[in-house]
This record gives sequence, C-alpha cells and structure tokens, in this order.
Amino acid sequence: MKNGPSARLESAYDRMKERMSCAPMQESGVFWLRVAAGLYALGLGHAILTLLKRRTVWFRPALAAFVVGVILHLVSLVELARAGGELPLANFYQSMSLCAFLIALVFLFVWWRYQFAPLSIFVFPLVFLMTLVGATQLPVAGWTSPRVREGWLMVHVISALSGYTALLLTAMASIFYLVRERQLKRKQPGSWFERLPPLGTLDQIVTKSLTLGFVFITAGVVAGLTWAFVESGTRWVRDVRIHVALITWALCLVTVFLRNAAGWRGRRAALLSIGLVGCAALTWVTHIGLRGLLLER
Repeated sequence: MKNGPSARLESAYDRMKERMSCAPMQESGVFWLRVAAGLYALGLGHAILTLLKRRTVWFRPALAAFVVGVILHLVSLVELARAGGELPLANFYQSMSLCAFLIALVFLFVWWRYQFAPLSIFVFPLVFLMTLVGATQLPVAGWTSPRVREGWLMVHVISALSGYTALLLTAMASIFYLVRERQLKRKQPGSWFERLPPLGTLDQIVTKSLTLGFVFITAGVVAGLTWAFVESGTRWVRDVRIHVALITWALCLVTVFLRNAAGWRGRRAALLSIGLVGCAALTWVTHIGLRGLLLER
C-alpha cells in the first residue's frame, strides 16, 4: 500500500485527470442550457406580444419551443450532474437552472391538466431569465471591439431609461386614479377635479404604460445581464446593481401578470404600480455609476 508524498502526488494527479475528463461534460451541459434559453426566448416574445396586442397571437409555437427547451434543459442538467457527480446544485447558477426547470415542469403539468394559457405571461419570461442566469456559469470570449462593448451598454441604458419613463407615467396615472376615486366616494369634487380623465381612462393609461415599462425593462435587464457577463465573466453575480435590477424586473412581471391575467384593477392595482415605481427609482440610483463608467472608457 502506497503512502507518503508519492501517494499524495498520485492522488492529486488522479483528481486532476478526473476534473479534466469532466470539463467537456460541463461545457456540453452549459451549451445545451444556452440553447434551451434561446428556445425559451420565444416564450418571452409571446408574452410581450400578448401584452401589447391584448390577445394570444403566438402561444402554440411558443409552447412547442418551450417543450423542446425543457427537453434540452433536462439534457443539460444530466450532463452537469455527470460532470459534478452529484445533483447540479453546487453553485448559484446551477441552482437557478434547476429551479427554472422545475417551474417549467409545473407549468407544463398545469397546461396539460387545466389549459390555463394566461399563466404563460408570467412563467415564460421567468423561466427564460432564470435559465439565462444559469447559462452564465462558464465565461465567454471578450468583446470583439470597444464599439460593440459601448454600443451594447448604450442599448441597456436607453432601454432602462425608457422603461423608467414609462413606469413614471404609470405612477402619475395611478396617483390621479386614487385622487379621483377618493373624490367620487366623498362626492365633493375639488376645483381641478373635472380636469382629470375618467377612472376608466386612467386605468387604461396605467395598463398601457405599465406594459411598455415591462417591455423596455426586460430589454434593459437582458442587455445589462449579457453585458455584465461578457465584461466580467461570472463575477457579475456579486454586483448589487444587478441584484436590485432583477428584483425590480420580477416585481414588474408580477404586476403585469396580476393586471392582465388575474384581472387586478382599481385601488390595489394602483398602489402596486406606485410601489413598483419606488423600486425602479432605487434601481436607477444604484446604476448612476454607469455614467462614470461610460466616460472613463
């Protein structure tokens, strides 16, 4: 039986060979996960078109792509499990991927059992973004040129600012809604009461501006997440700015779903929209440093 320095050296060599043999499987697993994220993106497109057009226009193709994405997602999880020798929960990225896969399975069961298509407005974007986060486990090559880098960052900034502008309009319309509702209940209109649009009109403004805000913020989050991944590799996960942006996006998704699929209207929907704008303001404050980053490059 071997012992001493030679045994330890041989053991270290065996571990190194094992890691080298697992690397291709890990890369393969991440590759299939990225392909699944691309298929899930069709579901995100379906959700956005449904919100903009107020009718389901792309559900069947999106659902078919979603099913194929789930299959490839399973392949990715199996590859990662084989590479690590355990359930793929070794880090944050794998945990997000596995959670997205489970959410996707639950949705498919609900769809098979109850045919509840409106739930896709919430699930498709959520699964896509969670899978996209999980697919950033392995770094990629850097920017091809400084212009591409700055252009991609500019897309993120413009999309985010457009989303914040739309949410600001949502908050203003929500406040006017609450004021007009209160005056109607009291039956004592103020001097400028008659200048406010009817409640139905204000509610439509809230819905449309919230939808536009969700579309632009989604584009901003995807562009920003991709930029941060290419820029800093896996270190982006420690960036507080991205954490706050993802929380804001999640709250925006919940708000949009409750208004469009669950039928939330009136006072509680207005209060939720105002809270969302407060969270968006916090996100904007945390991202002010992007201006300095642009100027110094």
